[in-house]
Amino acid sequence: MNRQPEIGTIQPMNTYTISSFSHSCCYNFKNTIQTPHTKIHGYSRTSIRAMTAVRDSQPEAAPSQEPPSVSLAFVSSVLLPDGTPDVHFRTATGGQKLRDIMLDSNIELYGPYSRPLLNCAGGGTCGTCMVEVIEGKELLSPKTDKEKEKLNRNPKNWRLACQTTVGSPDSTGLVVIQQLPEWKAHEWTLGKEPPPES
Repeated sequence: MNRQPEIGTIQPMNTYTISSFSHSCCYNFKNTIQTPHTKIHGYSRTSIRAMTAVRDSQPEAAPSQEPPSVSLAFVSSVLLPDGTPDVHFRTATGGQKLRDIMLDSNIELYGPYSRPLLNCAGGGTCGTCMVEVIEGKELLSPKTDKEKEKLNRNPKNWRLACQTTVGSPDSTGLVVIQQLPEWKAHEWTLGKEPPPES
């Protein structure tokens, strides 16, 4: 009995694999396909069409995308010596408390109340982490009951940073925050020109 050599794994062939197999492995393979009754190693044309080498296919790497983040602009309560606003820009992943973002980014939050015994460390009971939301209030969580109680005599756009969540993990956008609004020495809104020099 004449035993035939093993060629490899049998898989259906498509046009791409036929052409690549014919160019890389066997010069006469195209001629064999065109002549239906020619045999190679005892295999008919139909047997050859059903065989192909299995290639290790590497999955294509997906293009790297930056994770969603929220841009924040923090406006200091005092102006720079030249009379322009002192603005610090940061980015953060949504879903975090505004207080945590500010403290982790070295943005002044408590001002004169920064000593541990003068603030509640994020409990929402002291009201010393007040900020003014200039732009981006739609990205912030609704006011909590603690905020409504502590800020009932303050402007509506004032928030407690320890009670305010900035967006969700897939949020993007811009939030502009005025630091220490009760101590600010100027009026400033996004896009306002700096005061003229006198």
